[in-house]
Amino acid sequence: MRIGSINRSLGVELAFGLFLAVLAAQPEPVFAQTPAAAPAAGDATPAPNSPGVNAKPTPSTPAETGSKPPPGVPDDASAVTLELTSRPVAFTSASAEWAEGFKSVKGEIAKVDAAIKKAGLTPAGHPFALFLATDDKSFQFEAMVPLAGKPEATDLADGVKIGESPSGKAMKFLHRGAYDDIDSTYDLITAFLDEKGLESQNRFVEEYLTDTTEPDDASLEADIYVFLK
Repeated sequence: MRIGSINRSLGVELAFGLFLAVLAAQPEPVFAQTPAAAPAAGDATPAPNSPGVNAKPTPSTPAETGSKPPPGVPDDASAVTLELTSRPVAFTSASAEWAEGFKSVKGEIAKVDAAIKKAGLTPAGHPFALFLATDDKSFQFEAMVPLAGKPEATDLADGVKIGESPSGKAMKFLHRGAYDDIDSTYDLITAFLDEKGLESQNRFVEEYLTDTTEPDDASLEADIYVFLK
């Protein structure tokens, strides 16, 4: 499950499982970013640490959930509000059940990587999954890999297409730890949005900063972007 308000199952509470104000030691973000417009009163939207921006984001603390997150997940989900700019991507559209969700997503990403290589194109950032619809059992998503430039072709091998990454106002959250434990991070996101009175759209992105393909690998690092209304 995920986010229905932010549980990952859109049918239960909003399901959400999206690039960046990262520390200098972290990789360059997939999406071009600019600081979001000044927030309305009561919104916690610290300025991002993006290229050319020196201000450091201030962590925001969500309401207590009563449960301790697994190792690698911060007790307070630090969140920054970003204005994401679209970039050219190669992508596939697919669906999967939650039980095999992570392996399904990584399998589609591998398919996109292979098509990019076959076409002689240049990837330009971390792969990610755009979640479009979810319920208790399954979800629909697009597996995307950013490109250095937009090619003339609109279709690549094995059903891979050329398109644009999502854009708009989004809030970024961190997940550090096994994918099997990512729902704990979504619980923190849900609590944070509820506390701040923020509304999310029915879409979110998970950007995978590490290459692991195993859902129980504790070395996984992923950033979650929640698009706001």
